[in-house]
Amino acid sequence: MRLCYQVATPDVAVSDDVTAYQGPLAESFRALAELGYDGVEFMTLNPSVLSVEEIKRLEEAYGLKVVLVCTGEIFGQLGLSYTDPDTERRAEALRRTKEIIDFAAALNAKINIGRIRGQYRRELTKEETEAYAVEAFRTIADYAAPKGVDIALESVTIMQTNFINTLAEAAAMVDRVDRPNFRLMMDVFHLNLEEKDLFAAIRRYSDYNIHVHLADNNRRYPGHCGLDFEKILRTFHETGYDGAFTTEIYQIPDMKGAARGAAEHLRPILRRVYGET
Repeated sequence: MRLCYQVATPDVAVSDDVTAYQGPLAESFRALAELGYDGVEFMTLNPSVLSVEEIKRLEEAYGLKVVLVCTGEIFGQLGLSYTDPDTERRAEALRRTKEIIDFAAALNAKINIGRIRGQYRRELTKEETEAYAVEAFRTIADYAAPKGVDIALESVTIMQTNFINTLAEAAAMVDRVDRPNFRLMMDVFHLNLEEKDLFAAIRRYSDYNIHVHLADNNRRYPGHCGLDFEKILRTFHETGYDGAFTTEIYQIPDMKGAARGAAEHLRPILRRVYGET
């Protein structure tokens, strides 16, 4: 079980809206190691320009494991998705996802599927959109399986997409795709917005869960606002979850301040709940 922080690789466009530590990777790894983090989750766009050997060296030097690689910038920066009406754009979304799978495989990490799944659009029927999604999910799962990469489908708030907003919808899609390496992940920020009962939802769909994102209800660092992270982490522990907890938060007041605030709030809770030293 690890406390992790999201890190943007240098190929990701620098922005105040990015929910990750930004800058040279060596500086990000050093800063997060000093704050007591156990691992990182990468936000990347063009993994082919990155050196896996250098990243492994940084993992070893700072004791931080890369646990997951995000696909979000394929949509965020390029607007590509698996459910685009345009055949070539769907194909490009898949091609870029396969590059990220290769990158994740080299680092023994998972990948996630967030906004790249796309959304319901007027140009397509609901059935067509879902069929494109299922086809894409099976394609990437089958590509990832022999490489040992698990895929985590993320339920995302209606404020960002109108497709797969709740854990019930995500779990139904996982069942429909029917691939053992295609599961779901739980982002507490989204769950707090979309689930009637956050804790009941975590319990009900725990068997599907392979990764967790943490943020307070204003997307700032845990402990900044109103969510009860003692109860949240205890619920995950009671369901048997023992994987990574990654903060995905606005970098406010700044990167180091956000990372420090999250660590100072979460580490004592993790010690109490999971018995970590």
